[in-house]
Amino acid sequence: MIRAINGVVIRFFFLVLLQVLVLNNIQWSGYLNPYLYVWFILMLPFETPNWLLLVFSFILGFSIDAFSNTWGMHSAACVLMGFVRPYLLKIIAPREGYDTSVQPVLRDFNLEWIIKYSLILIFIHHFALFYIEVFKFSMFFHTLLRVIISSLFTFVLVIISQFIIYRR
Repeated sequence: MIRAINGVVIRFFFLVLLQVLVLNNIQWSGYLNPYLYVWFILMLPFETPNWLLLVFSFILGFSIDAFSNTWGMHSAACVLMGFVRPYLLKIIAPREGYDTSVQPVLRDFNLEWIIKYSLILIFIHHFALFYIEVFKFSMFFHTLLRVIISSLFTFVLVIISQFIIYRR
């Protein structure tokens, strides 16, 4: 139990530092903005209570907001992602349900499940984040293109991270 908590805390600080020191400086014509810090929410255990999931999501978003000077944007997007996660897990649950000893990683689930789970939540996060940032519908398709490209790139980073961290 203590080892799992230490792993969550280390992952939190590592992802926040990686995001604010490295990934926030990567932009390609305003279309490609990788937000790997959402991997923290994706990797939380299945048995995490919903209220704690929302608290973790808010603290993560607030930490990124504090370093990025984007007060509230990342917090709102992370809380929305944390709010949707339990419902999505119920929708895409395997027939026999989730085992508490497994994590939402490639070694424990097939690629199809990981794609559904990760890509949907990443898209929801990026959609909320970019539309809060723009806050107008006149640039709807431009912003949608940014959401799609950034979501796909973040998804690729999440999959690469899983291959690096969680080898079979």
